[in-house]
Amino acid sequence: RAIERAELAENKLKGIEEELQAVGENMKQLELSAEKAVEREEKLKDKILQIQQKYKAAEGRFEYGEMNITKLNQRIDDIEDEIYREKLKIKKCADDLGETFDDMLAHY
Repeated sequence: RAIERAELAENKLKGIEEELQAVGENMKQLELSAEKAVEREEKLKDKILQIQQKYKAAEGRFEYGEMNITKLNQRIDDIEDEIYREKLKIKKCADDLGETFDDMLAHY
């Protein structure tokens, strides 16, 4: 009877040892998974930081470009105004020249 109990206890002990070994293996796997997850997290944080820096640089270029467009549009407006004024001067000169020719024809 005592031998049976000892064998039973020994079998239970072996089962518990096997479970403990399995738990140990699971723990190792979980630790490896956790390490890999931490590495992935660090890589993703670095990538996020890089993307944020690229975004800020792109935003700066966008603002600079917008500013240049505004300046160019103003310059275009100024040139169009200048062209209009020059056309008016040319028209006045042409009108004056026409009147001069008319006077010359009328008097000579």
